Amino acid sequence: MFEIKVPEFGESIQEVQVATWLKQPGDWIEKDEDIVELESEKASQALSSDRAGVLQQIKVADGEFAHVGDILCVVQEGEKPPETAIASATAARGGTAVVADTATTEWIMPAAERVLSEYQISADAITPTGPGGRLLKEDVLNYVHTKGLKPTDSQPTQPVPVTAPAKPRPQPTPQPVVVSATHPNERIEKSVPMSMIRRTIAKRLVQAQQTAALLTTFNEIDMLPVKELRSKYKDAFLKKHGVKLGFMSFFAKAVVEGLKRYPAINSEVRGDHVIVKNYHDIGIAIGGGKGLVVPILRNVENMSFAMVEQKIGELAAMAQENKIVPDDLKGGTFTISNGGVYGSLLSTPIVNPPQSGILGLHTIQERPIALNGEVVIRPMMYVALTYDHRIVDGKEAVGFLKTIKEVLEEPARLFLEV
Repeated sequence: MFEIKVPEFGESIQEVQVATWLKQPGDWIEKDEDIVELESEKASQALSSDRAGVLQQIKVADGEFAHVGDILCVVQEGEKPPETAIASATAARGGTAVVADTATTEWIMPAAERVLSEYQISADAITPTGPGGRLLKEDVLNYVHTKGLKPTDSQPTQPVPVTAPAKPRPQPTPQPVVVSATHPNERIEKSVPMSMIRRTIAKRLVQAQQTAALLTTFNEIDMLPVKELRSKYKDAFLKKHGVKLGFMSFFAKAVVEGLKRYPAINSEVRGDHVIVKNYHDIGIAIGGGKGLVVPILRNVENMSFAMVEQKIGELAAMAQENKIVPDDLKGGTFTISNGGVYGSLLSTPIVNPPQSGILGLHTIQERPIALNGEVVIRPMMYVALTYDHRIVDGKEAVGFLKTIKEVLEEPARLFLEV
């Protein structure tokens, strides 16, 4: 028998939230197999078992909080037993096991159990929607509303075994709380705890609004030259480097050029001093499985187009699998946020403290523009720079965006350094 505890996530991280249990009591765990996803204030990370065994007990349920060193679960080490033995062991603990594909683990929450009892309904008749196969009060109420049942209409049924969730801790419960009577026309509200990553994002955004003098300036870019360049070299680029040539590498390199010309945007305020940096660590906002994360590309000034694309691809894959670790998010001198992938036409991004600037990219849209005295249709993109006006003047901000525009409308500048 051994315990799996909350590991060290970094010096500043002492508390984590259990996002999702990937295994349930009675399940067999292979060595190095992921069993639970933990979420810190900076990132999500899957935790694996360093030994094989049967999961005996979960100490911290989905959505609950734990500190570094706290016990998450208990595992019985040993050889893999037959499926029937796993089922018997789980039943002996008062649990429900899955043997082959004959059943689904179902935990009935206390509030749901009360409604089941009131209406004399069997839990087997209802599909659970809660995390880890939990049957929620809302599930039962929806069933009651669909069937039009009343407490006096239902016939008694045989009681079903109830597996209580792990011992409750004095933290918020993750299950939605239904504030409603049991009538079909009642309006329902859910109380869902804010994830640790979302709490951190909220805190930092409010911090940025309260401590920095934020201002946003805009420009637009004719993306035809970049699109033509990508179209011309995309096959050769993919064949040579094993990665597609995207737009982000162009913007990352253009940003570096702009920051070199206007270093105040690559600076930060520390007390009464301005810290100017000669390196360019660019944060790339990426939508992950648990929300937006901003991993950092280090020393982009020394990276090739292929290196930028490869690194972004690696980080995007890690974000989707919730494998971004705190070290991937540390630091950063400037951020690029591409709302265009979601269809955003225009927005005002918020800086990521203590940085002093963030570039917002938007969707490419064909629009009529005046060019050499004629109206032509071009693929245009609005770009927005939000900056800290305490150390960045409007002239510098406008010059920075003009640099981005000039470089991308004449991509040869990136290679000729003019």
